[in-house]
Amino acid sequence: MLTKTAMLKFTKMNGAGNDFVLLDNRAGDLRLTSEQIARLCDRHRGVGADGVLLLEKPANGADFRMRYYNADGGEAEMCGNGARCFARFANRAAGPLPTLSFETPAGVIGAQLSGELVTLQMSAPQDLRLDLEVPAGGEKYAAAYVDSGVPHVTVRVARIDDIDVRSLGAKLRHHPMFAPRGANANFVEQRGSHAIAIRTYERGVEDETLACGTGVVASALIFAASENVNGPIEVLVRGGDFLSVDFTREGEEFRNVTLTGPADFVFDGAIEL
Repeated sequence: MLTKTAMLKFTKMNGAGNDFVLLDNRAGDLRLTSEQIARLCDRHRGVGADGVLLLEKPANGADFRMRYYNADGGEAEMCGNGARCFARFANRAAGPLPTLSFETPAGVIGAQLSGELVTLQMSAPQDLRLDLEVPAGGEKYAAAYVDSGVPHVTVRVARIDDIDVRSLGAKLRHHPMFAPRGANANFVEQRGSHAIAIRTYERGVEDETLACGTGVVASALIFAASENVNGPIEVLVRGGDFLSVDFTREGEEFRNVTLTGPADFVFDGAIEL
């Protein structure tokens, strides 16, 4: 556990506007409390971020281990935008490594680096459920669900700019249908035969974020299944960036799912916790 007077070195990064504090814990001596993680993510009293990523030594044969904590201090299974940032951070700390792998609770993730772009080899999606009807706020919403590393529910809408993401997203995120883990809530607008725009309400952040990598993957796969199209699917996120999701389809199964998008260094610093 970090003491009150210790200075913690960090790197601030963002992936398509989804921002993170990254910490090198390969020595294994950094044990932050959930309160300290929440303070790091606090945009008024800390660095400010949607989550914290720890670079650690692997346990099962990958190059590294990635641990991800949401802004509320709770550990999560996976974060797509965070994983791209993690790959560039690990490459800088231990590189050069144009390709690398890292362990997560959602499985081993592969990464290929090309400048500021990172392509992730995602874990296979699980529990795809189309044609759901979800009652929320006195309305019934046509929705779909998939676990793309973390659980996601998506709702197709005519115009995402007209959606109250914070209000409706919170209702879907906590809906009994997705208990006990809950689900991130995505709102999807079709922008072409192979293109969508999305807005996402994230668990742990408990608000809309500028981008959510696993939400991009989930929304693209559900769109592809619903429209019966192949990849790649181009996805416009709230932060204004385009991410690309590709895959192969074997019947109703998705294989070789990849997510490609930017990962940018913002600044390095130190903070007293």
